[in-house]
Amino acid sequence: MDLEKSVRTSSNLAQWFEMRGLSVGSFAFIMNRISGLGLTFYLFLHLVVLSQLARGPQAYDDFVAIVKNPVFVFGEFVVVAGVLLHGFNGLRVAMTSMGIGVPFQKRLFFLGMAVALAGCVVFAVRMFGGEG
Repeated sequence: MDLEKSVRTSSNLAQWFEMRGLSVGSFAFIMNRISGLGLTFYLFLHLVVLSQLARGPQAYDDFVAIVKNPVFVFGEFVVVAGVLLHGFNGLRVAMTSMGIGVPFQKRLFFLGMAVALAGCVVFAVRMFGGEG
């Protein structure tokens, strides 16, 4: 009996991450929620770091030395990508909520994601391309 319940629970959990069969709207909803949660987490982390910088110039210099680490640089790229994806998907949601472009939701989603991807590419080239 416990084994059957365990198998059922694990298959339910696997279904949660199943991407096949999802509509574009469902995928957009999930993506918006995940990016929103990630950006909220980043906001709190950002505020904690800023409060540490109030300790003075030495704390600022130590912080700058830490964030030049490639892991932090990649994290900054992830934050920018999250902002772009969340922002353009949010614009689509706002437009369709006001009745603008409702029949074209799928196209608006793909257009917004294309613009966000282009923004990510531009940011990545400027950030990782050695410019500056």
